[in-house]
Amino acid sequence: MTDPTTEESPEAASQDNRRQVLYWRLLARLFDPEEQATLESASLAVVEDIGLPPALLDPGASVDSIVQRHPDLAAEFDGLMVPEPASDDDGDRDGGRDRAAEVRRAALVSKVLLNVFASGSGTVSAGQLSRWQSDAGWLERALGCKPGELRGGRGAGGAGGRGVSPTGTGGRGTTPDLSRLIPAIGPELGAIEADLVKRMHLREVLADPKLAAQLTPSMSLIEQLLRDKNNLSGVALANAKALIRRFVDEVAEVLRTQVEKATVGAIDRSIPPKRVFRNLDLDRTIWKNLTNWSPEEERLYVDRLYYRHTARKTTPQRLIVVVDQSGSMVDSMVNCTILASIFAGLPKVDVHLIAYDTQALDLTPWVHDPFETLLRTNLGGGTDGTVAMTLAQPKIAEPRNTVVVWISDFYEWRTEPLFESMAAIHRSGAKFIPVGSITSSGRGSVNPWFRERFKDLGTPVLSGHIRKLVHELKTFLA
Repeated sequence: MTDPTTEESPEAASQDNRRQVLYWRLLARLFDPEEQATLESASLAVVEDIGLPPALLDPGASVDSIVQRHPDLAAEFDGLMVPEPASDDDGDRDGGRDRAAEVRRAALVSKVLLNVFASGSGTVSAGQLSRWQSDAGWLERALGCKPGELRGGRGAGGAGGRGVSPTGTGGRGTTPDLSRLIPAIGPELGAIEADLVKRMHLREVLADPKLAAQLTPSMSLIEQLLRDKNNLSGVALANAKALIRRFVDEVAEVLRTQVEKATVGAIDRSIPPKRVFRNLDLDRTIWKNLTNWSPEEERLYVDRLYYRHTARKTTPQRLIVVVDQSGSMVDSMVNCTILASIFAGLPKVDVHLIAYDTQALDLTPWVHDPFETLLRTNLGGGTDGTVAMTLAQPKIAEPRNTVVVWISDFYEWRTEPLFESMAAIHRSGAKFIPVGSITSSGRGSVNPWFRERFKDLGTPVLSGHIRKLVHELKTFLA
């Protein structure tokens, strides 16, 4: 016998069927480029019936174009896929499910996922890449992030990609823990974007200012530009440099904010405070002069002003950054090159930068300008860290005041001699920080042989978000 308390109403069953039709169409389009006529016609009927634009089912329509025609949908896309917070009465909610809202959500989710993950095959135009980047930005917004945040570098500072609608904010105020997103969607988005860049005739696009203007700088695009820069000239090279400069400036803005947020040196009370208004300590001034309070006049007579100490203790420190410029490290290399330039701008921090593959190059003269530094790098080839060590060791004049950041996947030709040199730096009293993968997405691999030995040495490999490296450096340099 059917329990009357659990039997679904015909209306609820109808809404469930509609939702399933939309998700079956999503799966069919993801795994088979051939159109399933029955699912398409059924989905169209559902979308029209719930008052959404039929363009949601058009694979050629970007989310931007839909939002431009229907601005009220922007707020619905923001945070669309962020899980609702659990509540105490969840156990009673099933009977009160808003099935109509679930159908509407299925239609919007399907649009975003299909536009991003059904990236097709064949040659890609600059416009198609730009449209995909824009749709990926909407997916990130649907996940509660800022556009570009999951793919690496730019979005965290609020620099949304060009082509993303200015409407909406990229979230509903609840930012998910990116490290717990399952699956780790950021690296997958980066991989799709890299594939699109490879399928694009980049040199021809760069040679045409109108097409080049459609490109939005991203880590995947910057990697390709750095690989191909020596084969570019004239207008194409100028456009490539403009894209790299734009990306560097956007990432630098994000990293500079993170450096400023980190703690700085302790207050140096041996230096008298500057007697200017902005340093005036009103609370202390009032407290110390309370003995001069006149009850009759109800007036406080101040015979001494007190000021806050603002000078901080700073000790001259040397930061030596050694970067493996093999192709697999491009994300870390770009981030850390820009980060080195920011630290180079801090007072009393002496920053040195070395890049290497099978040869080492001292980039210290350009460390203040990450754009020029990146143009001097050459991606690819093998890695021989011993050549970089030859340049780095003489720079360690005062080990106690020196930090060496070594950025690599540590798949080296000469492993044992290199590790012995690194261990010697650590034993000398200098701070040695091995860095595996410093990206916004966290994908990367490190030679397990090195990983185990660094762990035994007491200097475990730092991997993950670049905020970890910022924190480590600021702690040492404070």
